[in-house]
Amino acid sequence: MTAHDTVAVTAHGESAARRLLLWVQFDGTDFAGFQKQAAGVRTVAGELHTAWQALLAEAVDVRSSSRTDAGVHARRMPVLVCTQTHVPARGVMLGLNSMLPADLAVTDAADAEPAFDVRGDATGKRYVYRVMVGDARQPLWRRSAWHVRGPLDVAAMQAAAARLEGVHDFATFRSVACEAKSTLRHLREVRVDAVEPGVAITVDGNAFLHNMVRILAGTLVDVGRGRFAPDGIDAMLAAKERARAGQTAPAHGLTLDEVFYGPPGARQGLDYKNLISHMAASRPAARATPASSSDTGCGGADPPPTPAVP
Repeated sequence: MTAHDTVAVTAHGESAARRLLLWVQFDGTDFAGFQKQAAGVRTVAGELHTAWQALLAEAVDVRSSSRTDAGVHARRMPVLVCTQTHVPARGVMLGLNSMLPADLAVTDAADAEPAFDVRGDATGKRYVYRVMVGDARQPLWRRSAWHVRGPLDVAAMQAAAARLEGVHDFATFRSVACEAKSTLRHLREVRVDAVEPGVAITVDGNAFLHNMVRILAGTLVDVGRGRFAPDGIDAMLAAKERARAGQTAPAHGLTLDEVFYGPPGARQGLDYKNLISHMAASRPAARATPASSSDTGCGGADPPPTPAVP
């Protein structure tokens, strides 16, 4: 992505704020999630807002494609900022990093096109859940992997994971507090790999229910322990009851790995009738600069969450 100044113009012809897309990485251990909360609650958005105000003497609204739970990490999370600054994108990135705490950094920055919607243009996300397997804990992984005393049957976990791919009703795999109206989701890939420090579970999908990836991970670990058979996944999906699935894996093993985008302003994330083809098309260009509507993520009310495949 190359940085260049972009000045948006509203439907009424007024000059609008410049739109900067930041890609941030953070160790979520000491954060209460992304979304800014009450005073005294440490969040990723709150730290970004504080650093921005200190650097540029400007109060800004920061938005992302999703709101991570407390303790969840991110390798590449998109954050959209609407600003009046003329500082080049690279200068903003370097300046913010000089003020941000050690567990949060901006890894890339670029001007976004005027029509870009940080949520509506997202066609999917990829998460990675890491499991530390073995009798002895490995302290180097304590903040980013769930310690499970092994062994785990990786082949059984892989067989179960394959049954989760595609379009399904994932009502069984959401928290009881989830208020999503539709529980249909499309998982493009669910993969289990035997890698350090034990097992990595990769989940790539169009959208996710509350705690969905953590419940999927906990269930796959239970399959690996022999609590469930791989073909038991089919009955879980059919039951649509949270109690039928496995445990909710702890938050600290989960990392938001990547967010995928279609063409700027196309709102392909909301075009759920064609979302499966949009997902496939967006993967090779996952890091292209995204780029309108009445609300593209700069001020005003929050845009609607990405709906499920109907």
